[in-house]
Amino acid sequence: MADISSLFEMSPLTLVLILAAFILSAIVLLWPYRILKNMGVPGPTPVPILGTFHHYRKGFRELDEECFKKYGRIWGLYEGRQPVLMVADTGMLKQILVKDCLESFTNHRVFTNNGIFDDALTTIEDEQWKRVRNVLSPTFSGGKIKQMCPLIQRCADVLVRNLHELCQSGKPLDLKEIFGAYSMDVIGSTAFSMDVDSQNNPKDPFVVNGKSILKINFLNPLVILIFLFPFLSRPLESMGVSLFPKKASNFFTRIVQQMKKQRQKGLHDMGRVDFLQLMVDVQLSENASNGKLSSSEKYLTDKELEAQAILFLLAGYDTSSTAITFVAYSLACNPDVQTKVQQEIDTILPDGKSPDYETLKHMEYLDMVVSESLRMYPPSFRTDRVCKKTTVVNDLVIPKGMVINAAIWVLHYDPQYWDKPHEFRPERFTKEAKEARDPYCYLPFGQGPRNCIAMRFALMSVKMAVCRILQRYSFHACSETTIPPQFQNNPFLQIKTPLKVNVVERKNAE
Repeated sequence: MADISSLFEMSPLTLVLILAAFILSAIVLLWPYRILKNMGVPGPTPVPILGTFHHYRKGFRELDEECFKKYGRIWGLYEGRQPVLMVADTGMLKQILVKDCLESFTNHRVFTNNGIFDDALTTIEDEQWKRVRNVLSPTFSGGKIKQMCPLIQRCADVLVRNLHELCQSGKPLDLKEIFGAYSMDVIGSTAFSMDVDSQNNPKDPFVVNGKSILKINFLNPLVILIFLFPFLSRPLESMGVSLFPKKASNFFTRIVQQMKKQRQKGLHDMGRVDFLQLMVDVQLSENASNGKLSSSEKYLTDKELEAQAILFLLAGYDTSSTAITFVAYSLACNPDVQTKVQQEIDTILPDGKSPDYETLKHMEYLDMVVSESLRMYPPSFRTDRVCKKTTVVNDLVIPKGMVINAAIWVLHYDPQYWDKPHEFRPERFTKEAKEARDPYCYLPFGQGPRNCIAMRFALMSVKMAVCRILQRYSFHACSETTIPPQFQNNPFLQIKTPLKVNVVERKNAE
């Protein structure tokens, strides 16, 4: 009672100040939740602080599907106090991802606490991104990938030999485990000229740390805290708190630094072309110019070189292994498709002949199979951009600071573009079908200037493994095959339980 009575004894000015502070706090807290409504964009009703973040408990993919059915091709979400515009309209995406990309929608949404990835191609912005992208683009040219193809082929041959031993057990095989090891070997070989042999040595520190740094749960407390309160990112970073395990981050940083020093001294097998050497060559040419290059010309800082090398390793490992896993899974569930692609392989590569870069480029049906698998199982359910200046897109005024997400999963299953979208049909990707379809309804690697720079490399790695395996083996669904696959509640394609199938040797294989 004493506390209540003392309240009435306060001066009118004090009461006015308290009331004003309360009203101001409420305005600051609730004001962002008017933005999407004022734009005329529908969506789930936000709650203070959380916004609509609590809806992610049902899964990113499930929420996007639900909103698409309820609100149409454009809807809005709030991740904390950050408004997010979700877009499944191909016309808008063409303008955002391509036409106005460099002027208004250049950058991804970026948080701090990225540790070793602060200077990675996926997080850097504007002029820095343009410079680094220009440096890296030649690395992923057709000519460079062709030079790396024998290294990929060697890893695929190891994979096939290992499958021979595994098949003898007659037990279903965990696809992600098998292809994860293959992808780690490919990246280690083509990025650093390292023969990791993770297929036979899964306890190699390179493999253990690589898997550790990729285990990010997007619903863990730290990630949620940064999403809801971005202003806490820098204090957390100054305290040494990162989204990525420090031990694993330090491990890869040391490896890249040591290898870079060896390359700069010429201690490298020059018969092998790899990603790290190509970046070191850029640095050496910059040093030879005595620092006379302008900021617009091609060069990399030490931190940028390290970040790209590690990004290539880790991003390439997960996306490639996941892509091969779902190609194999799709073939196991669609034996008629598997027979057809094996017939193409046998025709082009008789007597078990090894595929090369040019051969794989001309396997049309294999390409259709991989493309359809990426449609049904894209590496990411979304891709984002941030509006850096107020821009009008299809009569919708998008304010500066707005996050835009392309709803990839929704587009890949949109019946307007894909008849019976839940069926696996490689014929959707014949030349004629692709030319007749809106290209912005298919975004496994994004679109425009900021699409996936390693797309061709990833596809080559996937096709090499699939081709080499199908020459000798077939995939078969079994009682332990999870149909349909069950996904984790992440914005990336990660499965809850292992995808297992039988791998059986072909009777007519050499």
